[in-house]
Amino acid sequence: MNGVGIDLGTANTVVCHPRRGVIVDEPSVMVLRNAPAGKRVRPLMVGRDARAITGRCPPALLTVRPLHDGVIVDLELARAYLHDLPKIGKRRARRLRAVIGVPAGATPLERRALIEAAEDAGLRRIRLIAEPIAGALGCGINPLEPRAHMVVDIGGGTSEVSAFCFGGFLTHRSCRVAGDEMTIALYQYLRNEHQLIVGELTAERVKCQLAAEENYSVFAQGLDAATGRPRLVTLGVGEVLDALRPTVDVIIQTLANCLENLPPQAVNDILEEGVWAFGGGALLRGFDKLLEDSFGFSVRLADDPLTCVAAGAAACFAHPEVLEAFDGEVAQLG
Repeated sequence: MNGVGIDLGTANTVVCHPRRGVIVDEPSVMVLRNAPAGKRVRPLMVGRDARAITGRCPPALLTVRPLHDGVIVDLELARAYLHDLPKIGKRRARRLRAVIGVPAGATPLERRALIEAAEDAGLRRIRLIAEPIAGALGCGINPLEPRAHMVVDIGGGTSEVSAFCFGGFLTHRSCRVAGDEMTIALYQYLRNEHQLIVGELTAERVKCQLAAEENYSVFAQGLDAATGRPRLVTLGVGEVLDALRPTVDVIIQTLANCLENLPPQAVNDILEEGVWAFGGGALLRGFDKLLEDSFGFSVRLADDPLTCVAAGAAACFAHPEVLEAFDGEVAQLG
């Protein structure tokens, strides 16, 4: 089967083959050389190599992300990124079909930009699938059965909750506050409360350490805001969670509003099965409990929360009826 499922995310890009599984899992980052406006974008590095020098680039270089809030905002950057991404670049991808996940709340213009960037990279016969549906497929859920399901996707740039049944959405809410805003909140907390200036990668690492249940404290290294000298701060897990709580509360409150439009008969199905959660933000310690308190349903974390959207997109090649059923659903929600 000559096709791939792609989750082109704000933080990470995952590409999954229907038989071989995950073949690309790279940060959605690239390094460019500063050049005059209008000059063709030529990345020096993409993915992990680019991520590794984030915050360390010399003045002649620039670290950029081709996506923001889960969608393409600069078509030229996105084209350059996909063109140089391993196993997706034009010469490798020219015979590949692709099913690409897109936020259910994406606008028609944002969806068109994604298709154009993928076509320029050499992909063909491109279809889009709403990320909540792709993630559900990746969790083993059949979105065509006459039974209601609910999923929550907390990515780097967007947070979404969707309930669906028999090939259609029942309710949906999208919030462009997600994992990136959690990182920014932690950066600001360290500066305001501990007078410690840290880099983006340090703040991200501290946040990600909360996913490990064995951690009772985390540390952050940076520069003292007053003296400019290196300093290390040890933080309790509870303190980090408190720093993130205002951002998390915004996400959860926005998503919980979807319950106002949930058909009463669908409640029984979701009570029996629970809500499935995936995306990097779902790994945050205690996030499932906060969701349960707000939604009133039990929450189940996907087995592979970081890759299930790409896996579900790849599964669409074996289940084209899912693509057909939800074709146009994204447009209606956008």
